[in-house]
Amino acid sequence: MIFMKEKIVSVELTPLYVPFKEIARKAMGEGEGGIGMAHPSEEEWFGADFVIAKLICNDGNVGLGESSIWLPESGITPGQVIDAIKNGLANYVLGESPFNIEKINQKMDNNVARSDQAKGVLDMACYDLMGKITDLPACCFMGGRNVDEIPLAALIPLGSPMLMRGLVRSYYKKGFRTFRLKLGLSIQEDVEICQKIRRALGDEIRLRVDYNQAYTPSEAIKAIKAIEPFNIDFAEQPVRTDDYLGMAYVQKRVDTPLMNHEGFFSLRDFITLVELGAVRVLGIQSDRPGGVTKALKALNYAICRGLEVMIHKEPLGIASAMLIHLHAGRYYSFDHATELFGQEMMEDDLIVKPLDYSGGTAKVPEGPGWGIELDEKALQKYATGPTVIIEK
Repeated sequence: MIFMKEKIVSVELTPLYVPFKEIARKAMGEGEGGIGMAHPSEEEWFGADFVIAKLICNDGNVGLGESSIWLPESGITPGQVIDAIKNGLANYVLGESPFNIEKINQKMDNNVARSDQAKGVLDMACYDLMGKITDLPACCFMGGRNVDEIPLAALIPLGSPMLMRGLVRSYYKKGFRTFRLKLGLSIQEDVEICQKIRRALGDEIRLRVDYNQAYTPSEAIKAIKAIEPFNIDFAEQPVRTDDYLGMAYVQKRVDTPLMNHEGFFSLRDFITLVELGAVRVLGIQSDRPGGVTKALKALNYAICRGLEVMIHKEPLGIASAMLIHLHAGRYYSFDHATELFGQEMMEDDLIVKPLDYSGGTAKVPEGPGWGIELDEKALQKYATGPTVIIEK
């Protein structure tokens, strides 16, 4: 059978920490809590932890995956992701063809509970491998290369209304027409922020908001209703991450669609939120709900249930390329501009040739797989520990 001779013979995992750019640290430092959002965390946030995965095939091809980790949100460390793979998940990848992606996912789910980010980084690397083996872009395994570029949204950190309005204007000049506004300091300030931005740029722009768990369910209803006159596309995580019933309580009482982020890691999490009536928007990330395969399943489920779909993440180059391919592969399924802001925030993207972000769009990378090359020198520069090599 074609392509069934290719087997994964080695897994390499490298933990890293990449600092934010100085301009990003400054922008967030001027905002709420020094992290640019109303998140309850007291952890300093000057950069991000990652795990970079390589799946090495017996024909010499290498598939790349990336998982980003923030302890207040993910609840795990890079070491725990590596441990889950080394002592469990690798068993169901090694010796297997990357094309048997359903089999790999089934075995990982049957034998290792949860661990969605660890599963996701391996699943992601399999799609890169498939593309490299066949000399096809990875989006061909997700629905085809339907477009050559995708629209982008800009992330605006929580700060004073004047600062946020200025940032929106700056990104508007660069070609962005969709903006995610961090809110949650107070209902009065939420209204002032939305009002100033809408008045400054009119109805041409699209706005989405992110509360980062700032409110109780009762407060969230008041907060969302207060900004609904400003034509908000959707509101992200208005209540505590684990309060699914609170999300449902809010969604049933506001017109604005809700999206869950901090409390959504697995495909089952999303299905539960939908069945509770807690969300009307699916937000896909590179490693939530567990890689490409489960992202496609979540996307199909969302469409069947009449929900809207979008992508949002602040990743390095590998996961950014993956999400661009996903949007290109399922272009007609997405209702909103994709938010990829790692290139604005991170000091380095860890790829040799930067992705093309121009005019408020992201160009689909050329070449097989993700169409990018890992910068090995940068990998070593930002590594926080030795590369773990797992072989059968």
